[in-house]
Amino acid sequence: MKHSDKRRLPRLIAGMGMLTALSAALSFLEWMLPPIAGLPPGIKLGLANIVVMFTVFALGKKEAYVLSLLKSVFVLFGRGPVAFCMSLTGSLLSVTVMLLANRLMEKGNHTKRISVFGAVAHNVGQLAAAVLVLGTGSFLWYYLPVMLLAGMIMGLITGYLYAVVSPALERIPFGCGAVAQQEHPEI
Repeated sequence: MKHSDKRRLPRLIAGMGMLTALSAALSFLEWMLPPIAGLPPGIKLGLANIVVMFTVFALGKKEAYVLSLLKSVFVLFGRGPVAFCMSLTGSLLSVTVMLLANRLMEKGNHTKRISVFGAVAHNVGQLAAAVLVLGTGSFLWYYLPVMLLAGMIMGLITGYLYAVVSPALERIPFGCGAVAQQEHPEI
């Protein structure tokens, strides 16, 4: 471990703790809110995914996967094992798709598009987990068009919210922003 890494590690751990707490709090808040009128069952904004997106862009893939796992553990404690499996599957697929999209897209401001890709992937992952965990068979796949459309709409909204709150997240003092991008050029 290089000397600069030793100095960065405590800040990274503290920052990841803050991001995990923020993600868990947003997830809990969204769970407590009543369903949005007129939307099909299970459709949520995905507020906690704003924090995951920030982690993908500012810190890197390892940190994004760790945050997704930790966020899902909080879901396990709050809502049980089925919700945990759905959260974990959706989050891991979402992070993977956002990382791939970020790598494949031309440089520039494309966070809203990546948010849409991530939200759609999250919904597909959750639906796949529901089919596997609940053992309900293929009829749940008929809900896929609804989940795809909802992912596009909610992903766009989440992307706009990300654009609003990311400057505040960048002020978390643990080496984010341009410094983090230089340390994680593979993003």
